[in-house]
Amino acid sequence: MTHAQTERAALCDLLDRLGPEAPTLCEGWATEDLAAHLILRERRLDAAPGIALPFLAGYTAAVQERLKRRHSYPKLVGLVRSGPPRWTPYGLVPGLDDIVNTVELYVHHEDVRRAQADWEPRVIPRDLQETFWRRLRGMARLFLRKAPVGVVLRRPDGAKTAGRMAEPAVVVTGEPSELVLFAFGRQAHARVTYEGDPAAVARLREARLGP
Repeated sequence: MTHAQTERAALCDLLDRLGPEAPTLCEGWATEDLAAHLILRERRLDAAPGIALPFLAGYTAAVQERLKRRHSYPKLVGLVRSGPPRWTPYGLVPGLDDIVNTVELYVHHEDVRRAQADWEPRVIPRDLQETFWRRLRGMARLFLRKAPVGVVLRRPDGAKTAGRMAEPAVVVTGEPSELVLFAFGRQAHARVTYEGDPAAVARLREARLGP
């Protein structure tokens, strides 16, 4: 299985176990909402742009609500589990599912895991950590563009990548999997450490980051 397929299966197992009303780290969303979101981004290409574009967000939210009304929760999870249809770009372009969805599914898996009581970080395979690091090097400046201070991401082995070039700068250190969560705006639940001016660190911890 690819990493995207492994994360998808584990996320769906967790969604099945928790039911439709369990909390997530996505503000205002329970597990049912998160399942509908994943279906929308993979199967409703007409509505997916509103995930990132505020002026289309109303239509995207309406489609997501219709998906919840149309399908039972087990059906929603089943659609997520089955993956993107073959007629979508994810199905037509070899390897696109793994390229695009590995990080997305990991983050949303952790959105569910870390919203539950007594969660602990998982052991992430080293090859997946390396995949996350490569993706971070490519997307960090985009995801951290709204940071109110400069940001440098650092692995425990000392390797670094710039997130935003500005002063004062904060160095954020953690495993690539935790840095991904930080870059996606999950600062409160990412196991990372901060080095820099205390006021700059405080501003960064409260900032809205991510896509």
